[in-house]
Amino acid sequence: MIKRSSAGAAVVLKNFRRMAGHPWIGAKLARLELEKRFFNLLHPAHRNGRAGKIRQASFRITDICNLRCHTCGQWGDSGFLHNQNLKQLRAGEVAPERYLELFKDLVQHGHRPVVYFWGGEPMLYDGILDVIAGAAELGLPPSIATNGTRLAESAQRLVEAPLFLLQVSIDGHCADLHNQLRPSAGSGNNFRDINLGLDAVRQARQNRGRNLPLIASLTVVSQANLKHLVDIYETFRQKVDLFVFYLSWWIDPENAAAHERDFARRFGFCPIKHRGWIGDWKTADHEELHRQFQTLTVRSRPWSAPAVSIIPPITGGEELKAYYSDHRATFGFDQCVSIHQVVEVNSNGDVSPCRDYHDYVVGNVKTATLTELWNSPAYLKFRRSLGRDGLMPVCRRCCGLMGY
Repeated sequence: MIKRSSAGAAVVLKNFRRMAGHPWIGAKLARLELEKRFFNLLHPAHRNGRAGKIRQASFRITDICNLRCHTCGQWGDSGFLHNQNLKQLRAGEVAPERYLELFKDLVQHGHRPVVYFWGGEPMLYDGILDVIAGAAELGLPPSIATNGTRLAESAQRLVEAPLFLLQVSIDGHCADLHNQLRPSAGSGNNFRDINLGLDAVRQARQNRGRNLPLIASLTVVSQANLKHLVDIYETFRQKVDLFVFYLSWWIDPENAAAHERDFARRFGFCPIKHRGWIGDWKTADHEELHRQFQTLTVRSRPWSAPAVSIIPPITGGEELKAYYSDHRATFGFDQCVSIHQVVEVNSNGDVSPCRDYHDYVVGNVKTATLTELWNSPAYLKFRRSLGRDGLMPVCRRCCGLMGY
């Protein structure tokens, strides 16, 4: 049976109160999840490549980042953005006004997706607060994944928008560990910024009498922090509503080369983005990681405790060992549906079917709308390839397949 990543029952039930006052958001999320779960039944002709409604519009809104996190495929140890000119990256960004035009076009054509902003560091994009407010005003629930930069000073506007989901990257329970794993590109204390930002958002929610944004902690599991996942939970359990632990995306040189051959056979050129995820951060102590997950399950069980979500949902010592040692193992995640539900826009406006490994480009939003590109010939070709020939090697550790 083909598996899908989805929100667990505890995640939904424990955060129902925050969503109850915003049924328009809950309805969108329910439709997205139902379509994922029953995709083949609802879309029996999906192999022709044509997609239905856009359920999520994902914007990697800037490449600029003030951190150099070791597990990041962009600016991390092997990141594909190394040696890029920051001024040129900034100059190539899409203007805020264009994003608002794209949002209006989506609504006019019957697409009312959840909107997701990430980066780079999205809070470093000039105009990010106006873009978030514009999406919310049009009934497109906005969410953001941030490292906490500028969060405290922006808290009031994020709550007023309202931002639907605030995801904050937290990789350590203390400043020493967190800042070691997420070192600054210059001077700074990211752990301090996160705590100040979380406090400010919670205070702004209270002042405005609002339940949103839902606050989630995002932790990428690595060799350095695997013994402290429970510590992260205990340190931040009074500040966030949900904890997400990512097993981390990775690829090794052998499978990276295999991906290049397969991709070139399908599309006629060699990809490069996937090599940013070759690294040595993977954990080797799978039993300890399993014990941490077991303890997190127990700690999060009480109704008053924040829920925990493990992405992808793989536990048990042997299963975790296979995840980190056998790149060919897919654990039942054998079909990508995100390419039929989610449109991915890069900082320079390029549109790609794939979030993490966006070498394949179908067009650019500076010269076309998302609705024009969604079922364009180039998009259909990509979807048909995965429908006919199956996953590519890089897909086996991808957010679009196992984490969406």
